[in-house]
Amino acid sequence: MPIPQRSKPQRGLWSSRLGFVMASAGSAVGLGNIWKFPYITGMHGGGAFVLFYIFCILVVGIPLMLGEMVIGRHTHKNPVGAFKSLKGGAWTAVGWLGVIAGFVILSYYGVVAGWAVDYLWLALRGAFGSQHASKVPELFTELLSSDLRQLFWQAVFMASAIGIVLGGVRKGLERANKIMMPILFLILVFLAGYGIFSPGGPAALHFLFYPDWSKFDSRGMLEALGQALFSLSLGMGAMLTYGSYADEKTNLPTAAFSVSFMDTCVALLSGIAIFPIVFTYGMLPAGGPGLVFKTLPIVFTRMPAGNMFAVLFFLLLVFAALSSAISLLEVVVSYYCDEQKWSRHKATLLIGFFIFLFGVPSALSNNLLKEFHLIGDRNFLDSVDFLASNYLLPLGGLLITVFTGWVLTTRLAKEEIEKGAVRFHFYPVWHFLIKYISPVLVAIVFLHTVGLL
Repeated sequence: MPIPQRSKPQRGLWSSRLGFVMASAGSAVGLGNIWKFPYITGMHGGGAFVLFYIFCILVVGIPLMLGEMVIGRHTHKNPVGAFKSLKGGAWTAVGWLGVIAGFVILSYYGVVAGWAVDYLWLALRGAFGSQHASKVPELFTELLSSDLRQLFWQAVFMASAIGIVLGGVRKGLERANKIMMPILFLILVFLAGYGIFSPGGPAALHFLFYPDWSKFDSRGMLEALGQALFSLSLGMGAMLTYGSYADEKTNLPTAAFSVSFMDTCVALLSGIAIFPIVFTYGMLPAGGPGLVFKTLPIVFTRMPAGNMFAVLFFLLLVFAALSSAISLLEVVVSYYCDEQKWSRHKATLLIGFFIFLFGVPSALSNNLLKEFHLIGDRNFLDSVDFLASNYLLPLGGLLITVFTGWVLTTRLAKEEIEKGAVRFHFYPVWHFLIKYISPVLVAIVFLHTVGLL
């Protein structure tokens, strides 16, 4: 069977492999690492969850990420264009899943990220100093009860993402991530270093890295598998889109491993930074989703120089959210630039504006629209999150895995991976995982998220 030919790309390219890796790592590193990973680890017993999570990154995350990058670079197209050119027909819908997921997720992601920007502003104003300790528990309630405040910070965050994407591949996406990612890592290493040497450090490290299998069950396994898949921005076309900007000399296996390694390190460092504080001040590690916006702010008021740590932590959270947001926006923008022939300026401004508008009901979900239930008894924000997390992402990840393992020809995949004189000695292992193991495990995640398992 002849290998499908592609036209020469008329699109931007990363200036270097480092730029590609940093941007892809920025896409993967997001609120899921800093916010969700620590609390979900706490809810499922610590060390055993962490070990199984790393196992899932190795057998599902890295193979699927490499598969997305292969499809992206071979076609040099957005998700819709990529599947249309490789196979067409019903498979084009897989690309559409990615574009729709990027649009929907960013609409409410911008609202939650806006909360982080609000808390950063509060920290800069000294709101987490010891003199304000009694008022801290009320801050989150006050935020959610103010529709205008949430809309304002959502607009600020979305304007920042739009401004970066307007700059294009090199001057926008690459440059922003080359600045944000090193700062993010420095802040995280500093906070983790402080945590290790705090009174709760030893207990936190034991909790994170000593597996207690009695506290780990099948639900924890499914949560770890889902977190590994979604933490790496897989199933939404982001890695495929970023891979489409890679040149022929880029070592894709090394890039996929590097991005996965950096993403996992951020998640683990977040745990090392957060849990020592939690243990030092007698909080519960299984604090749930409120760990970042409710529990930690109270702790910051009790710490020496707590407000400084609050500034660093919420700056970290904002950078993580922004680096992921620009990749979500880029997925949608790349479709309109490639397929509809819009200019980047027109596509970014229009799509960014409509994503903001679609996110307005999410910003109003806790006050003006709190009685409006879209799916079951869920408000608008919870409903679109439920739709994206339980259907769009796992279904997209499953179909991309099946396509890479069973539809994409072995010859095409191997030649694309080994371009630029790259010798990928683990190709048989990768091919076995992406063909037989990854589809089964991702299917299990999908069945679990829709309530059939």
